[in-house]
Amino acid sequence: MRLRSLLLTTLALSPLLPGVAAAQSEPSRLWLNPGFYSYHFDRHKGLEDVNPGLGVEWTLDSTYSLTAGIFHNSDRETSRYLGVYVMPFELYGVKLGAVVGAFDGYPNFRHGGWFPALIPTAAIEGRNWGLNIAFIPSYKDRLYGALSFQLKYRFGGA
Repeated sequence: MRLRSLLLTTLALSPLLPGVAAAQSEPSRLWLNPGFYSYHFDRHKGLEDVNPGLGVEWTLDSTYSLTAGIFHNSDRETSRYLGVYVMPFELYGVKLGAVVGAFDGYPNFRHGGWFPALIPTAAIEGRNWGLNIAFIPSYKDRLYGALSFQLKYRFGGA
């Protein structure tokens, strides 16, 4: 079942392939990530901290970037996401803002269906390596709060 979900998500993300092809001419715009590490605030709930997956981030300019991906979430289910990073502030080289988007796959929230999210985020970006740090707020007993770390890499950075 997970393989089927992964294949369907890959097909769903296939419209991004032209962007990947264009990335060969502008390699510094495309970031790839292997998922997340989430340090959950409720340590006693047995949540999965390691959330492997595959994600892309396409930089539009110094403030905005598009993001999409799939990952194994903290509830041990498959989740997908689409969003826009809005990072209008910078402090000592750290970009600050939020990701505005949608997620699915959390069984205790909307029966695993899609839901909107606004997640405060900081980003540290070097030539090829970057790190997104996000504060995931808790929501009742449906979504579990965490500090999330997403390592990212871009080929041939600017």
